[in-house]
Amino acid sequence: MAKAKKLFTIGYEQTPAKAVLDELEQAGIKLLVDVRAVASSRRPGFSKNQLAAGLDERGISYLHLRGLGTPKDGREAARSGKFDALHKIYAKHLKTPQAKEELDELSALVRKSGPVCILCYERDHLHCHRQWIAEIIGDRDGVRIENLVAPQV
Repeated sequence: MAKAKKLFTIGYEQTPAKAVLDELEQAGIKLLVDVRAVASSRRPGFSKNQLAAGLDERGISYLHLRGLGTPKDGREAARSGKFDALHKIYAKHLKTPQAKEELDELSALVRKSGPVCILCYERDHLHCHRQWIAEIIGDRDGVRIENLVAPQV
């Protein structure tokens, strides 16, 4: 029987870029899928172009699926610690055509590609929309989920 595919997740909150890149490399990730609505960051190394360049140096591909990012009102709910509101907002967002299409794209990539990891900001996957994305892919495709946590340096 074929070994079950895995989908990895990682957040970069309070973590330097090198530590995140090291964690991805050690896990054997071949594709990092950025699921932030806005792929920019005040944290060095995590804006789209910087992140893609750092990944490329390690032989890891980069893809930004903006449609799987959290809408602005969801990000505001998360910052306020209103995770129930975030969940409702994000569940509604996942019904949009762009989110459905990009969820299908991610699903296909996980099935066909080498190890794939989805990235967002929040360190704790339980307080991040990436957990819901991972659960959907896991349930739909029989994929195992592994949440990576890079060391805080």
